[in-house]
Amino acid sequence: MTAYASDGAGTPTRAPNRTLSVVRMQLINKQTYIWIPLIILGGAFVLALAVYAILFNAGIDSPKYGGGAQAPLWYFLIVGVQALTLTFPFSQAMSVTRREFYLGTLLTAALTSSILAGIAVVGGLLERATNGWGVNGWFFGLPWIWEAGPLGALLVNFVGAMLFFVIGFWAATIYKRFGGLWLTIVLVGIGVLLVAGLWFVGRLDAWAEVFMWFGTVGVVGLSLWTAALTAVLAGIAFLTLRRAVP
Repeated sequence: MTAYASDGAGTPTRAPNRTLSVVRMQLINKQTYIWIPLIILGGAFVLALAVYAILFNAGIDSPKYGGGAQAPLWYFLIVGVQALTLTFPFSQAMSVTRREFYLGTLLTAALTSSILAGIAVVGGLLERATNGWGVNGWFFGLPWIWEAGPLGALLVNFVGAMLFFVIGFWAATIYKRFGGLWLTIVLVGIGVLLVAGLWFVGRLDAWAEVFMWFGTVGVVGLSLWTAALTAVLAGIAFLTLRRAVP
């Protein structure tokens, strides 16, 4: 139902977009969505650069790669959980619909994911310009991520951050709707399916074909498949949220 307010003369006017109000609500504590992810990313970068410099000064001038740029993703998993468990009850008390809360929360996550992805691309460009910060150390510009250039790297980092956030949000909706027991059953069931899939591939002796598929699809293709998975989980989360108890 669309909400309206009076303009003081008895004429109804459309209420402000409450989806954007949810974004502002989520960003009241900017530490959660902005500062803590940036601190995690910055801390991982400084530590990695220190290790690269130590190895370079020790005479190891071969390329040095690290996965520290993905450190904020794991925190985003927690943010996805907190986005529901901490703010959903408050939003319902403010008469925000579940659809508005859902869209506003995903929009907030997309905003932060865009910031992290942009920083990763700028960092990768600087690494390329300085030959790995002068020590041949690569934190942002990992070859497999940059095989499709800056736009491909932007897509990979954005989709990765959104996936981790949505996984946390999806898990929280199951917990809110069905409780911890069913959340545990679902997670264990997914783990069993993954192991069964690995066993099935091994049984067919199809690992070569699997690796060939990954190589053929490329980083952009994998990002698009990841985006599709993210959309599916987000859709399931919305359906579950509609009946979740605040």
